[in-house]
Order: sequence, then structure tokens, then C-alpha cells
Amino acid sequence: MTVFVVSLFLPNTINFSLPTSTATTPPNNQAPPRPQRPIRALTRTNTKVDVLETPSLFNQRDITPPDTPIAEDNHVDFFSQGDANKFNIHHPKQPGPKSILAPSDPHSPAWGTGRLFTQPRSRASSPPPADILKHNKTAEKAAALGRAGIRQPQLEGRSESHDRVFAHANWNVVPADQGNGGLRNAVAAAERSGCLDDKIWVGTLGMPTDALEDTQQKQDIEDRLATEHDSLTVFCKDSDFDGHYTHYCKQILWPVFHYQIPDNPKSKAYEDHSWVYYVKVNQAFADKIVANWKRGDVIWIHDYHLLLVPNMIRKKLPDAKIGFFLHVAFPSSEVFRCLAVRKELLEGMLGANLIGFQIHEYARHFLQTCSRLLCVEATNDGVQLEERFVDVIDTAIGIDPVALETSRADPAVAEWLNTMQERYRGKKLIVARDKLDYVRGVRQKLLAYELFLNKHPEWRDKVVMIQVATSTTEQAELDATVSDIVTRVNSSWANLAYQPLVYLKQDISYPQYLALLTVADALMVASQREGMNLTCHEYLFCQDGKFAGHNKNGSLILSEFTGSASVFGGNELSVNPWDYRQCADAIFKALVMQDQEKEQRWSKLYEAVMHHTAEHWFTTFLARLDKVYDEQYRRDTTSIPRLSINALSQSYKKSQRRLFMLDYEGTLASWGSPHDIILTSPQRTLDVLNDVLADERNTVYVMSGRQPEELDRLFKRVPNLGLIAENGCFIKKFGASEWTEQANLEKMHDWQDSVEGIMQYYHERTPGSWIERRHCSLIFHYKSCEDPESASRQAGDCASHINDACEEQRVKAIPTEHAVIVAPIDWSKGTAATQIYEQIEASGDANVDFLTVMGDGRDDEVIFRWANELERQKKVKHVTTVSLGAHNTEAGYTLTQGVTGVLTVLQKLGQLS
Repeated sequence: MTVFVVSLFLPNTINFSLPTSTATTPPNNQAPPRPQRPIRALTRTNTKVDVLETPSLFNQRDITPPDTPIAEDNHVDFFSQGDANKFNIHHPKQPGPKSILAPSDPHSPAWGTGRLFTQPRSRASSPPPADILKHNKTAEKAAALGRAGIRQPQLEGRSESHDRVFAHANWNVVPADQGNGGLRNAVAAAERSGCLDDKIWVGTLGMPTDALEDTQQKQDIEDRLATEHDSLTVFCKDSDFDGHYTHYCKQILWPVFHYQIPDNPKSKAYEDHSWVYYVKVNQAFADKIVANWKRGDVIWIHDYHLLLVPNMIRKKLPDAKIGFFLHVAFPSSEVFRCLAVRKELLEGMLGANLIGFQIHEYARHFLQTCSRLLCVEATNDGVQLEERFVDVIDTAIGIDPVALETSRADPAVAEWLNTMQERYRGKKLIVARDKLDYVRGVRQKLLAYELFLNKHPEWRDKVVMIQVATSTTEQAELDATVSDIVTRVNSSWANLAYQPLVYLKQDISYPQYLALLTVADALMVASQREGMNLTCHEYLFCQDGKFAGHNKNGSLILSEFTGSASVFGGNELSVNPWDYRQCADAIFKALVMQDQEKEQRWSKLYEAVMHHTAEHWFTTFLARLDKVYDEQYRRDTTSIPRLSINALSQSYKKSQRRLFMLDYEGTLASWGSPHDIILTSPQRTLDVLNDVLADERNTVYVMSGRQPEELDRLFKRVPNLGLIAENGCFIKKFGASEWTEQANLEKMHDWQDSVEGIMQYYHERTPGSWIERRHCSLIFHYKSCEDPESASRQAGDCASHINDACEEQRVKAIPTEHAVIVAPIDWSKGTAATQIYEQIEASGDANVDFLTVMGDGRDDEVIFRWANELERQKKVKHVTTVSLGAHNTEAGYTLTQGVTGVLTVLQKLGQLS
């Protein structure tokens, strides 16, 4: 079995070696492009670096804002000082050994390793052209407008020269800077422990590749990665990748998933037609996987870059075992519904057999969103589609302690640790490392720190905050705001011997980072919304005192809006990043906390970190995928055998006490929906039931969603027939004349009044809809609406509203075809069947040794499960569950002849008596 690990970026990329003259002198005597300012966390050196382009993927502008105007050069030098060899920092032309551990943050750039890759220039224009959706535009028109992917004549010579240089350049495979480091660590941990035998990475190189088009070199690169690095390379046009990643992923999906709806006046989201490119890149991934998949392989797709891939693969490979995991937050339905292509994204994810989220909150949001926007039934375990069930779980990713322990043993870490301890002797250190974007809450954190210094002047020369802010896409306004805060704080309280806030708008090397986590007294994370923040996991691991000389047991100040907060059990100092006073108080508490309390808190946090490891996450997900795939395959109607009347007849003859549980609508009668007003039954149905009941060893119950008085009129000519009304809320026992109420009708009226008010709201907004009130349920009908799409949307909103508002009242809204049914959670066909079976068993007569259950609807699945469980526990010798529906089912058999087939089977059994 091969596991396809599918993520946008491969763990490796390509670094080219170009002649110095080529790299420094552009063709046609053009002025060289202005390079991006190199990462300052490297060593100070005059070494000449031969690069044709900046290390960023496709952005050809200098997006790095000016330095913060404070006297921070001493700190920059401090974190950068030293001999490159001493601290294992490598120049671009001298790449170092492969890292033991990748950066854990799945959405941050790599550590300041000193690598500036030499790679081709992107041909993509930015942003994507506004006319991309106007398919009648000709290539000549696009060329005249200078659009993406069309060479302009004045650049023709330069592009061709650029292509020739890279087409014949030497190259080597190097570890990539970008990508999901947490995923890479998890894969490495699973391989090391023997839990993963065979895997193939699927992803892009994370670099422009148009210059390599149709060259032998491109094929050589693909072959090298496949044979030596277990990787399938997905090649995309530069314009496709730029539109997909830089624009749709980063400007639309990322903000929306983190509760930042791009509707402000400065947003370019609605001028950006990059959805077309998002589809193209996802299709390229799907095609690559389909071409290489073999039966038995596992496909595991990762993150929001590839939401469409599961369903794209499902269409080509219906039997494939597909898992999907989202590494970022999933917003509430109110936020997700703002996306123009919301249904396409949800349906793309639902192509998987198993969908994973970091925490329960995100899984619940996904289930509610599917119920609301797709009008499908969402249970606690997953989403019930018509043809199959999609399981949904939450399992938190973590760090790799084994590899992290090895990395901590690097001599460079110890040297940096000693240097930092000496530098900040007598000071309490609060550290932080974040991307400089609105989601990470750097501004809120610094304002809270400023408030802390204002409230507690006694700490002004005793505490230092070190904020590492890694580079992101252009956030000029945020950068200016943060710079102003830093300037204000340091100008207010700094002196020749003390600077309260060290702000590094750069990344630092991995040894420096580990030393910083080890020496810190507190780590502060103020994200406004985030999945798992693995920085805090690494911090807690580094606080064990093994390398600091004594147990630090530092405090963790953590935003309640991070996924990590859900696994730490309240042992962290939880804060709301928008509440500056609370954050300031948390800083104070972290600094004055007694050693005993710090140790108790850290011990519990450390235990959580060691439980939710990367290896545990990896193996848990794959084990669950295997399980749900087998369960779903068993429920697939194509794999369920047809009912054998001969085999059923043999079991019937051998039994002494028989129990039949038969659904009415769609099973015993081909018409007579519970939503229609039809109060007569076909004569053949009545005759067949009477024939079966002629044998005193037979007990027959008919189940329906109708009200008791309706069933009495339908079956008044069938004496001794047991009836179950309103899906289990009423039972008329076999041979009895009166109904037994299972539900308390007074309590039913209480919730019905409040739910009907909600339904009325949506009824007024859905012309053609109507509300039906029954004894124990309410039904919102919209079958006759003139605008089905709008009615379906309103029905989904209605069901979501009711489920959110009435959870404590023990009722649930279930979307069905053309209706939303609201019924009690505590009573169902399953509860009614259980009571009936137990009463028969307790009556003293012969035990039931023959049980047949027949139904056609989704609401019959609960009784199929009940019957199958009796067989599994060997309480009933002969159990037969039969489904007439085309959907996937828990039933053991199917009948393709519909109602006619059911009546034929029952008629033959009746003739055997």
C-alpha cells in the first residue's frame, strides 16, 4: 500500500547554478531587476550571491517595508553575529546538510538558513487579468493588452534568452523553504517509527517553471525527484500558479477562513478573477494522482490550497480511498457562505472518505455549513450524502519530540543559549514569533505589552519582550502601525542599558530559535484565529530545563482563538487578544507566578504536547481512514447483495417466533408520501399484510411518519397489526386498540411554539412554502416553490437556525427532499423497535428467532443498525435487513423491484404458513 501525501509544495525544490556573468548582467542590456532585501538574520558578509531573481515564489516587487525606526541594530547584530561556520549557517552556493526538523508552523517561511535559491523568473502578471472570464477574448487581444501568459514583442528576446540559460544550467535538489513543516515532520516521524512503509509526495516545486517547458531538463528533474525523493511533481503554468496561490488562496480563502471577509474598500478580492486558476491547479493535481494511482493506494490531501482535489479524483476513481485534512481554521457558516463558490468548495471536500480538522469547533462549523448550504443531513459523525456517507473527525497535529530533541543537541543551540543568558541576565524574557499579518495579532500583543508597562512601572527595567516577525505578503498599513507602537514603547522607557521591546522584522536561524524558546520566561501568542500553533508546543518542550541548566517551566500566554487552546485544558493563561487589559494582566501573572504553580501548569501542558504528537496525529488519521473506508464500502449499494427469496424462505420455515418491521411510504405503498394527504392504502398491501398475520407466530409492525389517527384510517381493515406513528413517538402495540404516547405532548407543544416562530420567519421569505404541525413534529414544506434554488437555500438556513437555537430542547431539524423535518432527538423508529422487541422477549413466550426489517428512506437506517446489532450480539438467529433506496445503506440486502418486490416477498412468505 502506497500513501500519496498531497500538498501544494514538495519538501524539495531545485536550485540552479548559473555563470556569474549571466546572473549579474541581464540580456539585451536591460537594467537588472531590483532584488529583494536579503534576510537579515544571516551573517554579515560581503560574499557575492549569484541570483537572477528574488527568493519569493512569484512576486517580483520589493514588498519589504522600511525597517522600524528604532535603535535595534544592536539586537540585529546580536541575533546575526558570529562566524557562519560556527553557527552552521550556509551560503547559497554552499548548501548545508538536510535539516533534521522542518519548521513546524505550516504557514510560515523557513528559518533564516541563509539559502537564496537561484530559480527562473515568473512569467505571470499580477494581478490576474479582469477579462479572464470573458472567453471570447482572443490571444491577439490579450497580447495587445499585455496580459498574463502572452509574451510582448519587446520582451521576446529577453524571455528566450532567460529560458535558454535555465534550460541548460546545472541544478541540484535542495530542501524547500516553503511548505507545511508540521506535515513533513509527521511523515518523517511515521517513517522512523515503522508506521509508514511506502509513501509518495505529490506537489509543486514552488518555483516558476515556464522557462523549463518542453525541455529534457524538466523531464530529468521530474525523474530525479521520483526516483531519489519519492515525489511526483505537478507542473503548472506560472500564470496558473500565481492566480491560484498568490491571489485566490492568499487574498480570498486565507482571509475568509480566518474570519476576515474581504469586503473592505481596500480589498481587491472582487476584482480578482483567480478562481479559474484555482480550478486549473487543483485539476492538475487530480490528473497527476489519477495517472499514478493503483488499487489499494491511499490518497491523503492536505490544506485549503487543494479543496477541490478530493471530488475531482472521486469522479475518476470512485473506489479510491481518499482522506483530506485542513490545517487551518474552518469558519462558521455565516462567514463561509460569503464565498461566491461556496458549494463547489464544499462538494470538493466531500469527495473524500474522511475529512479531518484540527479541533472539534472547526469540524462542527463544517458540518453546520454543509447542512445549511447543501441541505444535506449532517450528524455528529459526518455528512450523509445520497450515495454515500462522509466521515468527519477532529484530531490535533503536534510536534515531533524525537527530532526536536536531536535538534536541541546541536552545539550551536548551546552557544546561543549561553550568549542569550549572558545578554539578558537579570531580565525576564517574553518571546514571540509570528507572521506579520492581521490574523496573528502582533499589533494587539504589542499594545497589551505597552499597557502592561504603563500599569506596572516597577517592571520597566526588569522585563524584555522579543518579537520576531517573519515576512509575509505586503501589509504596509499593518507594518507602519506596528512600527509606531515599537517606536513609542522604546522611546518611552528605553535607556542606554535597557530596551523593553526588541522587534526583529526578520526570521532567525533555527538554533537561535530553539535557544530563545529555552531561555524564555513566557511565550505569548495572540492570534485572532488559528489552527494549531506549534510554536507553543515547541516552547513547552524546550522548557524542561535539560539545556537551560535548571527547570524553567515558563508560562504560556495563549489566545483562546487558537486550536492549541482546545488541547491544553485551561492550563495555559488563556486570553482574548482584543481584550488588552486581560492580556496585560496575563503578562503580569506570568511574571509573578509562584514556582509551584508554574510547575503544575507546565507539567500538564507538557503531557498534552507529548500526547498530541505528529506521529500520533499521522497514524490516528490513517487508521481511521482505513476503518471508515471499509464501513462505507459495506454500505455501498453496489456491493450489497440482492435479497434471495429462497434463502429468506428457508430461514422463515425454521423459525418459531417472527417479527416484521416494515416501513410504509415507499416500501408497502409506492405513493402516499408522509408530506401528502392520501388516506387510503392499495388493496394488495392490505391483503398481503392479512395473509402474513394469519400465522399466529408472526408479529408485524408498520412504521410511518404519519400521525396516529391517519394510520388508524389507513389500516382499519388489518386487525392485530402493530403500528408506529410519527417515527417512534406513538406506538400501537400488536393486537391492542389504543395508542401509547412515548413523548410528553405538553413538552412537545413548548418547543413547537418556538420552532414554529422560526419557521414562520423563513416561510414569509419563501413564496409557495407551508408549515405542517403534527403532534410531535413540525415540517417546513417547499416542494411547490417557484424558485427551487432560493427555497432550498432558505430551507438550509432554517434547519441551521433551528439546530443552533433549539439544541437544549432536544430536537433536531433534518433536511430531506423538499422539506425540513423537526422532530425530537430522544424518540425514533429505533427506540420504538427496541421497546417492542424487549416487550416480546419479556412476555414469556418464545424468543424472537426471525427478524425482517424493510425500508427505503434515510430515516430507516437507524432501525437497520438496531437489527444488525441484534444479529451481531447473537440475540436473534435470523436477521434480514432490506433497503429499497438507491442511497448507501446499513441494510444487508437490497430489492431492486421496489414496492412490488416487497409485496411479492411477503406474499410468498404468507403462503408458506
